[in-house]
Amino acid sequence: MLELLSENRSFGGVHRRYRHRSAALNGEATLAVFLPPQALAGDRVPALHWLSGLTCTDENFMQKAGAHRLAAQLGLALVAPDTSPRGAEVPTDPAGGWDLGQGAGFYVDASEAPWNRHYRMHSYVVEELPALLEAELPLSGVRGISGHSMGGHGALVAALRHPGRYRSVSAFAPICHPSACPWGRKAFGAYLGTDPRAWAAWDATLLLAQAEERLPLLVDQGSADPFLETQLRPADLAAAAEAAGHPLELRHREGYDHSYFFIASFIDDHLRHHAAALLA
Repeated sequence: MLELLSENRSFGGVHRRYRHRSAALNGEATLAVFLPPQALAGDRVPALHWLSGLTCTDENFMQKAGAHRLAAQLGLALVAPDTSPRGAEVPTDPAGGWDLGQGAGFYVDASEAPWNRHYRMHSYVVEELPALLEAELPLSGVRGISGHSMGGHGALVAALRHPGRYRSVSAFAPICHPSACPWGRKAFGAYLGTDPRAWAAWDATLLLAQAEERLPLLVDQGSADPFLETQLRPADLAAAAEAAGHPLELRHREGYDHSYFFIASFIDDHLRHHAAALLA
């Protein structure tokens, strides 16, 4: 059951923050939902699920992306979960780092102790949360998925692992090949174990070769992103898509970095990309 924490009117719709008990995360979870005016008028509307990046919460996208105005016009709900389980009982990086543990769930289902008691973000965002929201809110069950950085990785993996569950997918500066970058190797080694063969099921670049559905991928990447070469590796995703014959539109945005200034600059393109599929 959803517990309402706050509510704000926005562009004729409403932005709400909720808390609920999550079975997948074995604890309480917080999330945000924007319902457009059409939902308040009684329509059941499609939803774009947004997965945020390292250190973020549900608040970053809702407050910084500037997505409410066009989502209200199009009639799209926006769903923004947190990036990890939270709480005093939830383990985090013992070294105090920001790229593992709380705020850094990586949208995988952890198999290794102590992480596997709480860190099941993939099951949470793909299965548990949509089922809860579609039961309690005026959502139609038609879904798209998008995200940024770690969340872009999560969005691509969710779509590739679950053919038919989403009608559209996109990403901003995703971690395209986590098995081959420092952020991914650290997180996967902790959550999934030290055998890289266990990582392949959570790596978009590696999943493309066996994808059962050719859902077109839209990816925006800033050329001035400080993480471009070492962490994000979009060239790896492009090469894998070409080898697999998987449709990918990879757009290089000259001079843009990894921030929400980048996301806000091009969020309307992504909303229209999703609306074309979700409202068809």
